[in-house]
Amino acid sequence: MAGLKDVTVIINISKPTPKIGFGKPLIVGTSTTGADYKSYKSLEAVKKDYSANLEVIKAATALFGQGDNSPASIGIMLKKTADATWNEFMEKAFSQDWHFLILTSSTVENITAIADLIELDDTRQFFASTSKKEDLKTIKSKDYKNTVAFYLKNTDDYPEAAWIGETGSQDVGSVTWKFRTLSGIKPMELSASELEEIHELGANTYVTKAGDNVTSEGKTVSGEYIDVIHAKQYVTYSIEYEVQKLLNKSPKIPYTSGGIAMIESTVKMVLQRCYNQGMIASDQDNIGIYGTTFKPREDVNPTDRANREYNEGSFFFEIAGAIHTAKINGVIQF
Repeated sequence: MAGLKDVTVIINISKPTPKIGFGKPLIVGTSTTGADYKSYKSLEAVKKDYSANLEVIKAATALFGQGDNSPASIGIMLKKTADATWNEFMEKAFSQDWHFLILTSSTVENITAIADLIELDDTRQFFASTSKKEDLKTIKSKDYKNTVAFYLKNTDDYPEAAWIGETGSQDVGSVTWKFRTLSGIKPMELSASELEEIHELGANTYVTKAGDNVTSEGKTVSGEYIDVIHAKQYVTYSIEYEVQKLLNKSPKIPYTSGGIAMIESTVKMVLQRCYNQGMIASDQDNIGIYGTTFKPREDVNPTDRANREYNEGSFFFEIAGAIHTAKINGVIQF
């Protein structure tokens, strides 16, 4: 794939001391014949093709059953059961338009096989559910940053798919994955210590708080927040895409201060869009906290100039994040 794009963006998540396919889900299942990638815009269309595959239908039902937040379309692919590994299948899957993967198999072997490949690719997210704490321990040991584990005693109705259906299609940066109410999913009755245990195993679950049924957290297995990973992948793709478009449409981008400014301006445009969506924090004057640094031509290595390579652009932004807990002190006066 390296030869098919000329722009590469690398983002490191720097922690402080103390809609182009980015909401589209992919259901992955298995069958004796397999099935190539296909998009569906309704549950009825899925049922027409998959009347004999109950698991695919249940996952699609959870995705399309989240009211106004449901995805506009979903993808479905099936791996041949006779194929030994997931590698070749996922190589084909990564060339398709989707961001969130849902697996109809809940065996820990299949979950970790997919999660390993998602981690290597580092451009998508995988949501898996299980009813076994032993499996959570196995998944947690891998410390996946791109995989999300959902624990529920009964996973038959695909809570992870409902979660994606409820949250994934909203503008990246506009929502947190905690506190989401999922249609068709029953919450668990848990004590505080039981909930803490699930969270320590790197998983999320579904509980009742203040009379509302909500997701208990919004973290990946590694402990990073889902929306932070989603934002990182969105920004990476968006800058690569927009700068590639700039290169494609321009007669040429001259290796001058003006040409470099064109690239920098494109990066700033993407960052402003991210700020508008709520991804980037603002200061006291409601100015987005982001910036760019692009070295001028004279400061670039002459060899890079001769090779027509510009590698001296950088950007930063402060992620807005979300408030997940609050502690409020009060005083009673007489």
